[in-house]
Amino acid sequence: MTSTFPNISISTERLVLRPLDEDDVPALADMMNDEQVVAWTTVPHPYTEADAHRWITRVAPDERTAGRGIVLAVTEFLTQRLVGVVHLRNTDWRVRSSQIAYVIAPWARGEGYASEAVLATAQWLFHDQKFERLELRTAADNTASQQVAQKIGCISEGVLRNAWTARARTGDGSWTEVRTDVIVWSLLPEDLAGAGEQPADTGGFTSYSYWN
Repeated sequence: MTSTFPNISISTERLVLRPLDEDDVPALADMMNDEQVVAWTTVPHPYTEADAHRWITRVAPDERTAGRGIVLAVTEFLTQRLVGVVHLRNTDWRVRSSQIAYVIAPWARGEGYASEAVLATAQWLFHDQKFERLELRTAADNTASQQVAQKIGCISEGVLRNAWTARARTGDGSWTEVRTDVIVWSLLPEDLAGAGEQPADTGGFTSYSYWN
């Protein structure tokens, strides 16, 4: 029998992490068309509302029911505005391990939302679901995402050479693919000790995107 995550929400001091719903379509599409999201993830470009609707109504629910992971909208507690998305993916139920990917909307960067959302997800994964490992992968040049990993207590385990394809602007304004190394980070339950208050971060995106 396939194990699955429960259909839950997670609350922090400033955020609510919950399942995506169809009301999130416009905000999700807008977020995914941001230049930094395009550069560091594999989202289609341009990213349409039809893409967002398919992700919310089909892809994300299938992730959970198939046991591969869970997708959570990250929203502000006070305004309920969508500030990002967190995705547990490539979950291995036998060894109790999962990978995490995330994006933060451009208007919400610099507020510490990325580290707050990822840390809350990790705490829930370890305490409630009894998992033993969380993994992040960041492109070597993606310093913003690396700062998030460091702030929540992740340990850098090594570099996968030439293991990812990012996107960069060319001289004429179009996009081209570029090869990059990937840094592997891990977080274990014992690493969470003292990982409470974190300074504001610049946002970030795991290069290991959940859209591929």
